[in-house]
Amino acid sequence: MSSVISSEVTPAIASRAVDLRESRLHERRARVDRMFAVLLVVEYIAGIVAALAVSPYAWEGKLHVVHMHVWIAVVGGAGIAILPILMAIFRPGTTLTRHIIAASQMLSSALLIHLTGGRIETHFHVFGSLAFLAFYLDWQVLITATVIVAADHFLRGVFWPESVYGVANPEWWRFLEHAGWVVFEDVFLVWSCVLGKREIESSALREAQIEQLSEQEQLKSAALEMALAEMQAAS
Repeated sequence: MSSVISSEVTPAIASRAVDLRESRLHERRARVDRMFAVLLVVEYIAGIVAALAVSPYAWEGKLHVVHMHVWIAVVGGAGIAILPILMAIFRPGTTLTRHIIAASQMLSSALLIHLTGGRIETHFHVFGSLAFLAFYLDWQVLITATVIVAADHFLRGVFWPESVYGVANPEWWRFLEHAGWVVFEDVFLVWSCVLGKREIESSALREAQIEQLSEQEQLKSAALEMALAEMQAAS
């Protein structure tokens, strides 16, 4: 049967394989959307906790006021998380949803880096986020995320370097170093996306071929039963 499955690919089988592939990818990506919806909520809470722990209050004369970073975490974090969460709930599995989630996830990384004063440890959140985005098996999502990361590091490196690098006067090419490491990871993640998608395509093709063989066997069995019934009726 394996030789038949590997050699016979009719237009009907190819069409059915495409349907199966798209269905599986949609289901997978919808699950990943829901995962990110939960993750963004967790990151939002973590951002507020980080702001409260790092710089909870500021003193202005005799007034004891909440530090600006706390408001950034509360308001800015909500602005980052609300749209992708709503998209994951009401439009799961769509191309637009996963690109919005990719951009928002990178902005969440940028917010956490800012709230911790550009600590190098927080930059690893970017690499973890890219690995999670690879679950979509869509390499274009990684491109969106990479562009957001590079733009964020460049712009903040120019206008507010302390928030991203922790120093006031970093080298102008510092953002290229960070972007280079992101691209380095992207190479492997893109390849893993391609391989993962190929596996789903191969599995869908095998299932489509097996379905057709099963239908053919059922038709042969029905025809045989009909022939036997006619012979018994004739005798």
